[in-house]
Amino acid sequence: MLLIGKKVGFALTGSFCTFEKTIPQISKLIEEGAEVIPIMSFNSYNIDSKFGKAKDFIDKIEDITGKKIIHTIEDAEPIGPKKLTDIMVVAPCSRKYNSVKWQMV
Repeated sequence: MLLIGKKVGFALTGSFCTFEKTIPQISKLIEEGAEVIPIMSFNSYNIDSKFGKAKDFIDKIEDITGKKIIHTIEDAEPIGPKKLTDIMVVAPCSRKYNSVKWQMV
């Protein structure tokens, strides 16, 4: 039980094709003792895709965590200032780097 007492914010973004592989990771975190706070982006919460209906994913996540999903900016804003999580997971988290030029200032 590596994560006993830890609050993990688990945010799903709009890469719908990965949901079936990503959602079981929430269960694994809970098995390790974490309290998982589910968060979904606007698109992942609202858009049905060829990979499944948003409502089905929402129901599955809320069933696994026992919590309502945070899915609006207003509801998500307090997470940082109120220190509601110890750890944040953003999944999937991919980036197309060749289209963006990064510069350090």
